[in-house]
Amino acid sequence: MDIHAFRQSDPEYLLSLLLRYRILRIPLGLTFSAADLARDIPDVHIGAFDGDRILATLTLTASGSGAIQMRQVAVDDTLQGQGIGKAIALYAEEYAKKEGYTLIHCHARVVAAPFYTALGYETIGDEFVEVGIAHYHMQKKLGAIL
Repeated sequence: MDIHAFRQSDPEYLLSLLLRYRILRIPLGLTFSAADLARDIPDVHIGAFDGDRILATLTLTASGSGAIQMRQVAVDDTLQGQGIGKAIALYAEEYAKKEGYTLIHCHARVVAAPFYTALGYETIGDEFVEVGIAHYHMQKKLGAIL
């Protein structure tokens, strides 16, 4: 498995977008708007690949004051539970540290909160609803690069 970062202008982005659509959008009856795609332009996208096949993806969005938001986390539904999500999340944390960020945060679906807790994230505040689904705001302080 190869995990690496890319930008919207790179060929991996289309694979990432298709996986996000299949895993995150279709079940909710959502599509991508022009504004959604425009929001991705300055972001860093990270993907886990097996050759030309995308296994998982996530997006990192700078959110100010040394913080970065991890969003649009999607793992191919036929591969969930195999450690791919953990691997890509840890890669994202290391990437963020190298870029000088000191905090990573996300809006985790309630069903995914135990996954993030196991990675050292803490829940901030109360449960809230986003895109019709219960979420928690979760965050993790990023330590220094060794």
